[in-house]
Amino acid sequence: MADQPSATLYRMVLPEHVCPFGVRAKQMLEGQGYAVDDRILGSRDEVDAFKAEHGLATTPLIVIDGEAIGGSDDLERYLVARAD
Repeated sequence: MADQPSATLYRMVLPEHVCPFGVRAKQMLEGQGYAVDDRILGSRDEVDAFKAEHGLATTPLIVIDGEAIGGSDDLERYLVARAD
């Protein structure tokens, strides 16, 4: 039996705002059977530092098998391509 695929999801969850794209990415991954290592960026400082460190303009960031997939739209394309 194959191991369950896994992904790491870095997403913004601030007291005043939960990023809908991070929620969408988590739902897509779980819907495809991925075990999700959900890494919450819980403050504006954490989000800004993470984006600067990784050269990103936005979050979330999804990583599968050590490969940075990108955001939720990139994840959707990745999952469609894998299904083909």
